[in-house]
Amino acid sequence: MKKILPLTLLAALCAQSAYADTTPSQASNNGFIADSHLDLLFRNAFIDRNYRGNTETRDEWGQAAILNFTSGFTQGPVGFGFDALGQYAVRLDGGWGQGGGAGIDFFSQNQDGQSKNDLEKIGGRAKMRVSKTVLSYGTQAPVLPILNADSSRLLDETYTGVMLDSQEIDGLDVTAGHFTAEQQKSSNKHNSGLHALTFGGASYQFNDRLSGSIYASNVESVLSKQYLGMTYTQPLAPEHSLIFDFNGYNSHLNKGYAESQDTGRHNDIWSFATSYVAGMHTFKIAYQQSTGSTGYNYGGYGKNGGVGDGGNSIYVSNSYWSDFNGKGERSIQLAYSADLGKVGLPGLTYDVAYVTADNIETAETNNGHEHELFNQIQYKVPSGVAKNLKIKLRYSILRVSADASSYNVGGNEVRVFVEYPLSIF
Repeated sequence: MKKILPLTLLAALCAQSAYADTTPSQASNNGFIADSHLDLLFRNAFIDRNYRGNTETRDEWGQAAILNFTSGFTQGPVGFGFDALGQYAVRLDGGWGQGGGAGIDFFSQNQDGQSKNDLEKIGGRAKMRVSKTVLSYGTQAPVLPILNADSSRLLDETYTGVMLDSQEIDGLDVTAGHFTAEQQKSSNKHNSGLHALTFGGASYQFNDRLSGSIYASNVESVLSKQYLGMTYTQPLAPEHSLIFDFNGYNSHLNKGYAESQDTGRHNDIWSFATSYVAGMHTFKIAYQQSTGSTGYNYGGYGKNGGVGDGGNSIYVSNSYWSDFNGKGERSIQLAYSADLGKVGLPGLTYDVAYVTADNIETAETNNGHEHELFNQIQYKVPSGVAKNLKIKLRYSILRVSADASSYNVGGNEVRVFVEYPLSIF
């Protein structure tokens, strides 16, 4: 994927939607107080990773409460508002020697290996809106392919900086920002090692069948990255359709960072998935390939040698416990999903996937292998007092060949998450 492609496509997206009609959002503005919301999320999370080989088993269990206040905007041509985020978690297990550390990241650990007993985090951001464009500064949690703050653990990862989101053209969402600090999931400090991160891009809904997105980012002294994604849905019959999904990244590592990691500087990774939806059933096949002189680098924390661009910044098809993103790696996936609500069990879903990969390049081999069996069952209460209570059970089996152990470590993983959202006002 050429570096010029993201800029070219972004221009095309803007050009094709240049004459779309817009409606000023102030027309529906009820004011700072009337449009304010306060939401509380209770999250109980448990992750156990039973690694193979010489790596110790890791597990953590905790209870969290996440309070999110979102204000409306003051009335007038320019509206002002303020958002606040409060997070608190208490450790229920995972003490001496068993704490999850970087792989699970519920609670930070002391030098003696003991996980902290609890953790509190607070943040806020000021925001200003003109028409359908919002400029904000403070605590940010972007959800973008190029920068996705990780919310898949006990407490959420956040950033500090300025962000712009504009939806002036129907179907087009333009986002840009500059962040100067990252707060990792397991800490209330802003010392992750991130110096500066600049990003921008857009997503566009061409019509009810086709959508696309393109983004680029630069993590100072670490890497630059571009992303392209396209999704097309072809209806076949009532409740039957084909879905085609493409995702791709181009990354170029800073010379000093690449040398510190003893790796090359360039990577292209892409995936293409085809899904057939038939009523309650979804069948998927996907192919994914990583090429270049290094694997796909993302996430982690700069102080530990990571990138710092978000723990979920990998929008490719074959990403489960393993991301199948090693140097030279090729993988293929077969997956099945069932929506059991269509057979009288509303809110219950099941997903299973098998991914197998080869061609992993390490110092020991040019053809390392790994494979994973992923299972997940999820239930969301559809009505009643416990409406929206969600229970998610996941079990993964990952096996990695010995000659690829420097890239990844196999094992068995169990995840149990229970989430209960409450809307206070």
